[in-house]
Amino acid sequence: MSLPPSQKPTREWLLLLVAFVLIAVICIPLWQWSGQSEAQAGFFSKFRSPERLGRLLLGPEQIACYICAAWAGFIAASRFAEVRRQRRAFQQELLPTEEGARVLPEDARPLLRKIDQVSDRRGPSILATMARLALSKFAVSRSATDASEVVRTQAEVEQGRLVASIATVQYLAWAIPAIGFLGTVRGLAGGMSMAAAGEESTQQFLDQATRHLTIAFDCTFVALALSLVVMYFLHAIQRAEENLVLDCQQYCQENLVLRLYDPTPETVSEF
Repeated sequence: MSLPPSQKPTREWLLLLVAFVLIAVICIPLWQWSGQSEAQAGFFSKFRSPERLGRLLLGPEQIACYICAAWAGFIAASRFAEVRRQRRAFQQELLPTEEGARVLPEDARPLLRKIDQVSDRRGPSILATMARLALSKFAVSRSATDASEVVRTQAEVEQGRLVASIATVQYLAWAIPAIGFLGTVRGLAGGMSMAAAGEESTQQFLDQATRHLTIAFDCTFVALALSLVVMYFLHAIQRAEENLVLDCQQYCQENLVLRLYDPTPETVSEF
């Protein structure tokens, strides 16, 4: 028996392809522009020439960082869109919200059919899944306590599922500075190789060593700046998803668990 989904899947590999194409479309013209000589762009200062900007922003490690950051951004944007879609479930009147309304055991099945119809029409949602499981438990056990425990357990399950589904962005937030450090190592290794060769003049050696050290620090600068942006989006989406699960749990507690009522009196055993 397959479990009904509670959220729409994120097509991460398709988003990776989109990120790769986007960065290629942006970086290829910039690479061609930065190939101009400083003499052809005389109004640029020494440190703002196309060649210098190209070394700062368009190295292989920087482009890899751009692809990772764009991929993480697309995933985060899709997750924000999913959170907004999930919040629209609060407006679909899945559960009775009238003052003084009660949910009897015989009302559980009609409410379940209503939730299934809304989910088929509007798509899966965490709120619908919580309400469905709680109503199913109440229809069987006729116990509000059991239904409340189901809501609490399902909230933990949904929270764990959301954390697991954002693992790619967490990996990219760690991978971007790692890629930058790879560029740093490459630049330092190039500078050390120039020192080991020792065949050029002192001025040529200093120029080449400075160029390699510039590459090293440029990679680190770009990677760390991008990682700060990705970490912010990661924090924002995690906070939004946590609030969504808490709001769904509170909604089910207020509009379902506290309204459950079994008019059948409990049987008291006589001794």
